[in-house]
Amino acid sequence: MNRRKFIKASMVSSGALLGVGSGVFLYVDEIDINELTIDSSLKKLAFLSDKNLIGTGKWDPVVVFNHCAQSVEYSMSQFPEHKSSLFKNTVGKLAFSVFTAKGKMTHGLSEPIPGAPLIKTNKNIEQALARLKQSLIAFDKYQGSLAPHFAYGELTKREYELAHIMHLNNHLNEIQVS
Repeated sequence: MNRRKFIKASMVSSGALLGVGSGVFLYVDEIDINELTIDSSLKKLAFLSDKNLIGTGKWDPVVVFNHCAQSVEYSMSQFPEHKSSLFKNTVGKLAFSVFTAKGKMTHGLSEPIPGAPLIKTNKNIEQALARLKQSLIAFDKYQGSLAPHFAYGELTKREYELAHIMHLNNHLNEIQVS
């Protein structure tokens, strides 16, 4: 096989492998990641604070807000369970890099954090929103070592900020203002 055919075959093979592993993620519209900040999310949450919110997915807004707060809190302490190192260093890193490139995350919106206690629903949406806001503010001010993410592994503070905001934004797709 000549060099040109080899390179072409390698590109097709690599593209097919990448396409199978991340095809779903490639349909996501791109967003400017510079706009994905704690401050912008706090403003979004402040807007939602006095609204009547309805969940359109399996989780109601109270569970969503507490789930997102859990994730932020675990990044400053420790996630209860982790994927394997192999997963974190391959699939996890690939998924996070695709999400970051697009500025959007897509994941199972009714999947709890592995090993985390189940979040019970109640009707106190203001309390759940306050917990989420407080966790984001605490993360923004946090100066200590960050815990490895259960699926993505070691992240810098900015990468974690992106992960938290993309995670929240993905969940907000299933919350409507009525």
